[in-house]
Formats: sequence, C-alpha cells, structure tokens
Amino acid sequence: MKKMHIILLGAVAVVIAGLMTWIKDLSTYDSIASARRKEGRFVHLIAKLDKAEAVVYDPVKDPNYLSFYALDSLGGKTKVVYLNAKPTDFEMSDRIVMKGKMKGEVFECKEIVLKCPSKYTEDPNVQMEKYRKSAPAGDMKTGSTPARS
Repeated sequence: MKKMHIILLGAVAVVIAGLMTWIKDLSTYDSIASARRKEGRFVHLIAKLDKAEAVVYDPVKDPNYLSFYALDSLGGKTKVVYLNAKPTDFEMSDRIVMKGKMKGEVFECKEIVLKCPSKYTEDPNVQMEKYRKSAPAGDMKTGSTPARS
C-alpha cells in the first residue's frame, strides 16, 4: 500500500470514531423509570405537571428554586428540582420537556421547554361553533365576508 492510502484509512478511522462518540451523546425522550435506571446520566424527559401536588416557588425567598412533581405517559412520577426562575405560564402548559439527571428519587433539571396546547388540535365542530358565535350576522348564511369601509 502506498503511504497516501494508509493516511486516508487512518483519517477515515478517526472520523468514524468521532462520529460514534458524537452519536452516543444524542438523547431521545426517556420515561421516568428509564431515567431512574440511568441515574447520573443526562436524559430528556417529557411529562405533565402533577397538579395534585404543590408547586414550590417563592421568588422573594429564592427566585432560582422551583420544585414540582411530574407524571409521564407511562404513569411514572418524580419530584423535579429546577434551579432557575419559574417559566412563564408554567402551570398552563400541556407538556414539559425537561433536560437533566436523576439523582436518587429527584430529577435535577437543567433546562425546561414548555409545550403549550395547540389551537389547531381542537375539534373542528367546536371551532365552527365558536366562529358562528363571533361572526357578524350574515356571514354564515351567505358565506360572504362583511364589506370593509
């Protein structure tokens, strides 16, 4: 083999090793049970706020401490501690994506992304009824739009 072939094979091996290391760091959503099995490893959880439990946040006492309980779709439940300010509309979010690590029975969250309910997922019949109630009187009968002045 020529020296150039050996160098190219070495470069390909380094690139493959680098890609394998990079792919290992990629994460999918875990359940709370699988996050407990991966204790200490960085994971992504997707869950809902457990509204039966109290949300602990006192911005006067400590604006960078939020704790709450989260429920995943498989019925798992865990306490979550987030050392940052409470996100706006936190209690109204549909789902919560949390990035962090399990430490014992507590999920230590580093980042929270709120997934709000979409206005497009509502039943079309309910949307039509809302439109009928808010539309000017002649719109729904004729299908025309009101004249603009």
